[in-house]
Amino acid sequence: MGVQAKGHEYYPKPPNFVLDKNKTKAAMDKGSIEFEQVVERGCGLDVHKENVVATIQGKSIKTMTKSYSTFTGSLEKLRAWLKKHGITHIAMESTGVYWRPIFNVLGDDFEILLVNARHVKNIPGHKTDKRDSRWLAKLLLCGLLKGSFIPPRSIRELRDLTRYRKKLIGQVTSDKNRFQKILEDANIKLSVVLTDIFGVTGMKMISAILDEGGYRPEALLQFVHGRVKASRSDILESLKGHVTSHHRFMLRTILSNMHRLETTIAEVTARIDELCAPYNLEIDRLSEMPGVDRNGAVGIIAEIGLDMEQFPSQRHLASWAGICPGTNESAGKNKSGRMAKGNKYLRSLLTELGWAGSRSKGTYFGTKYRSLAGRRGKKKAIIAIGHKILIASYFIIRDNKDFRELGPEHLDNFRKDKLIAYYKKQLQQLEPNMGFDGHAA
Repeated sequence: MGVQAKGHEYYPKPPNFVLDKNKTKAAMDKGSIEFEQVVERGCGLDVHKENVVATIQGKSIKTMTKSYSTFTGSLEKLRAWLKKHGITHIAMESTGVYWRPIFNVLGDDFEILLVNARHVKNIPGHKTDKRDSRWLAKLLLCGLLKGSFIPPRSIRELRDLTRYRKKLIGQVTSDKNRFQKILEDANIKLSVVLTDIFGVTGMKMISAILDEGGYRPEALLQFVHGRVKASRSDILESLKGHVTSHHRFMLRTILSNMHRLETTIAEVTARIDELCAPYNLEIDRLSEMPGVDRNGAVGIIAEIGLDMEQFPSQRHLASWAGICPGTNESAGKNKSGRMAKGNKYLRSLLTELGWAGSRSKGTYFGTKYRSLAGRRGKKKAIIAIGHKILIASYFIIRDNKDFRELGPEHLDNFRKDKLIAYYKKQLQQLEPNMGFDGHAA
């Protein structure tokens, strides 16, 4: 046993396990706990719009922090610096769209973990760019970070197109509402007598109204289609208004913008069809579900991709999409758990598909919706149908199988025993002496 010198006296050196115990106790007294290092050499990136702060840590290298601009040339210098020190893993926060240029430059040479900023918050009041990057590097080395789902480039490009098309369609809808507002201001009440003022009959009448030479309401009756249910007298009254030059200018401008947007939508749709050529089999399978058309199937693939190995189970996918209830338990009590903030684009798509699926006749989705709507309300029932569409999509893509319709009777068969017990109880309350044979039971 060795000895330690203290002043002019010598004391026996304590065993190793005593030293380790003392170190652990000292670390706990300081409020710090050491974790096992999982990654040998890693880098934490604190990403901003104009610059990125990088901290490298690991075995046999000195902890260093450097700042780089987000221009491509500077990011290439960052890549060379990381390669020089043998960095294998990188962690950075998913800060808006600013992480994408960095991922484009570094993604092929390193394993990048894109983490949710809410999961890696540092101590409040001690926040600087350098400390944030060091904190990310420390969590990375200890294996305490969970990476976000980053689809391959082809899926990311398809996702950009589908989201942009949805935005363009929303702009067209806004212009239609604005157009209707101008007609109301001009005392033109076409929306009262026509289901769609942008149909064939409505557009012919509007074209005549926009003529600077003026129009006669009686002359516009020749454009009325035979299937229009409103009477000719009501249509004539709806066309009598006070249309000024300002109204005509606004209506022409809005129509011109709508035509431009529709042309752009057609171009984007054509590009989407080109990118979807390799996925036609999966799109056809997803389109077999009630309420899911081709655009809906393309939207699902664009958001979740085709590699279901990214999600350990269908429950993880539903949680990531934000289409299932959250957990809120305290003191052994389950409180109200609101849905988490997941993929808002996917959740809105599933809600839209859920509405369409709920209106399908003779299907499991329609029967399930009507069963839930009476007990939980229409909105929660729609979310439940959207959840079922997502779960079915998960298994269709993962197992390469066609969609199998369960039918409206599946719900009754699933709860057959409960229904029999319920109705027997109701009958016994009405007639206590009533007996049941073995077959009915």
